[in-house]
Amino acid sequence: MLNLFQEEQFLSKCRKVIGETACLIVLRKDKYLWWFSVGDCILYLFHPELANLGQYQVNQRQFYEWIGQANTFDQMVPCYSRGIRELRKGINRVLLTTDGFVECPNEPFSNPEEIYNVMTNHQIEDGINTLLQTIKKNNVRDSTTIISWEVNITKEVTKPSNK
Repeated sequence: MLNLFQEEQFLSKCRKVIGETACLIVLRKDKYLWWFSVGDCILYLFHPELANLGQYQVNQRQFYEWIGQANTFDQMVPCYSRGIRELRKGINRVLLTTDGFVECPNEPFSNPEEIYNVMTNHQIEDGINTLLQTIKKNNVRDSTTIISWEVNITKEVTKPSNK
């Protein structure tokens, strides 16, 4: 993935673009979630065990990373974040979104726990509709994209030795 963003042909085309964008690529294989992030898109992982510990968000937004005319990969050292997360046993809900979602007026979803509550009280499609209707009612200013799916992990996962 990194090589793709550093190819000269890609960088040359980016220099001709007007504006910039963020990029978040997430994939799941077996009981693991891989992510690659440039900019201010957000990846959430919702599971009751994590929620009990107050953990909802996987990555952190980065405000000065972009792909486009101003390009993080057109520097001597590119800036991006990536990681691997082991999913928990049972139903895990993955949700990706753009910055417009959390920057909505009145900030209905600035706290990830609010998003978790909506998504765990609905089927995925209904949960996303609820999220989108809420930001629409709050006069969202920026475009918002939400992608979500769930996966049921039946394999054993890492637990502390005292459990």
